[in-house]
Amino acid sequence: MNKTKVIFDTDPGVDDAMALLFLHHAPEIELVGITTTLGNGTIETTTRNALYLAERFGIDVPVAQGPATPLVGPAGEPPHYVHGHNALGDIPLPDTIAKTVDPRPAHRLIIDLVRESPGEIAIVAVGRMTNLALALREDPEIAGLVKQVVIMGGAFGFHGNHGNVTPAAEANIIGDPLAADEVTGGSWPITMVGLDVTQRTQLTTEYLEALARDGGEAGQFIWDITRFYVAFHHAAGVPNMFVHDSSAVAYLIDPTLFTTRSGAIRVITEGMAIGQTIQKPDGYAFPPGDWDNRPSHKICTEVDAERFKALYRQTILRGA
Repeated sequence: MNKTKVIFDTDPGVDDAMALLFLHHAPEIELVGITTTLGNGTIETTTRNALYLAERFGIDVPVAQGPATPLVGPAGEPPHYVHGHNALGDIPLPDTIAKTVDPRPAHRLIIDLVRESPGEIAIVAVGRMTNLALALREDPEIAGLVKQVVIMGGAFGFHGNHGNVTPAAEANIIGDPLAADEVTGGSWPITMVGLDVTQRTQLTTEYLEALARDGGEAGQFIWDITRFYVAFHHAAGVPNMFVHDSSAVAYLIDPTLFTTRSGAIRVITEGMAIGQTIQKPDGYAFPPGDWDNRPSHKICTEVDAERFKALYRQTILRGA
């Protein structure tokens, strides 16, 4: 089997950890690097979590740290009420971690790995897009060397989904809207997996209990870290847990799980709609405007949630 080499750009994060285990156990994937962003915790917290996850589950790849702030503006306060104060559901974590961070900044690791394997590497980005934007600024030619970029972020109005931080914006995008607009203006092949589909896939308590029972160490770990995350969903009136970051991994492994639409994408970078993602569908005629001369990218509009959940369970059980 020809495996897809993957850089995982992430801010672990409960759902990020679930997505990392999905990548780690998928037979189709060869994970080659992890880069960290701030978001679900400070950059120090998310990097420490990435090192911990890599060490605990034997993921032998470099982990490189991204910047502590977005391209413009302050970092903001992490959403402790969603992921806990340690961003992994407040499960007990060790005082020391043997694995150490790569000396390169995250965007430089991305550039180096892509240049070492031109045309072979996919980037799965499930946090703010700061690292990708910095990589593109420093070495614009890498856009033509990346196999594909799959982004968990955005919302385009399908099934009533427009935002989960404001009425207009999803968390990863509003965390660094300028980076998101620069990245979606790049010529690399992008698929955005937004709230339109990630909130269509929900994991029940029964599903997670079965994963804990049958999925070995990874399955039990997923159960443990999701206790806090599920409680947040319940407090928000959502009966089951949304599956955000693992949806991007699922698209990479099996794009037939999703329906997509193609077109140029812009991100609003100021004003009360900051962070809003808007697509101009291919084939639609409009007067000249800010979408002109932008590359066409895909957004996900529908998902086969049952097949996706079956794939996730099968992959985690494979690791057991």
